[in-house]
Amino acid sequence: MNKARQLALLIVVTSALPAAAADYAPLHCAKAATVAEKTICSSYSLGQAEARMATLYQWATSFVAMGQRGVIQDQQAAFIKKREGCRANATCIRNATNVRIEQLEAVMDNVKQHGPF
Repeated sequence: MNKARQLALLIVVTSALPAAAADYAPLHCAKAATVAEKTICSSYSLGQAEARMATLYQWATSFVAMGQRGVIQDQQAAFIKKREGCRANATCIRNATNVRIEQLEAVMDNVKQHGPF
């Protein structure tokens, strides 16, 4: 079975599994509590970037070994802290999110090249 088929099969299988409570979920704008969250929810482009980042995070943590998963989760917590520090500065939020997306894309590129786990 080629790597593309393996990855597709893994996506189907892992999407059926319940997410762990510690996993990052995209913002629920009706429940946005912080200034940064409200800023994201008030901007279509920031909301789209947030959704992309959250999806990449979920994929990345599904396709790596437990040790690397912990590192990615710690990095996510640091990202959220940095993003929250941006407060209402949309440019700051966008830049932080773009950096996080690049990090998560690098994880997924590694998975594509070497396979999951």
